[in-house]
Amino acid sequence: QVQLVESGGGLVQAGGSLRLSCSTSGRTFSVMGWFRQAPGKEREFVAAKRWSDSSSTVKYVDSVKGRFTISRDSAKNTVYLQMNSLKPEDTAVYYCNTVFSTNDPRPTNSWGQGTQVTVSS
Repeated sequence: QVQLVESGGGLVQAGGSLRLSCSTSGRTFSVMGWFRQAPGKEREFVAAKRWSDSSSTVKYVDSVKGRFTISRDSAKNTVYLQMNSLKPEDTAVYYCNTVFSTNDPRPTNSWGQGTQVTVSS
């Protein structure tokens, strides 16, 4: 198991931006995902990306397309989720995880503590 540590959450007004970070214990993974869990709801998939030398594939849940971007800095063993044009419905605890693939973004590692994102209207 890999220890995953999320950070970067906070309170932001609607329309604002945040960048979440996910530290992956000194390791780089070819496929990573972001998930979120809103109060009273099940955890849901948000974004996943596969990186390779020749190409990459990415998948987003429809509700965040055009607003969120998943990226990574391999040198820092960190995966990011840039969130723009935030909406109150984006309020949730956000988690990162290793996943099987972008087409099968089921998590493959234990969960970290997550980072809280609260968007005020």
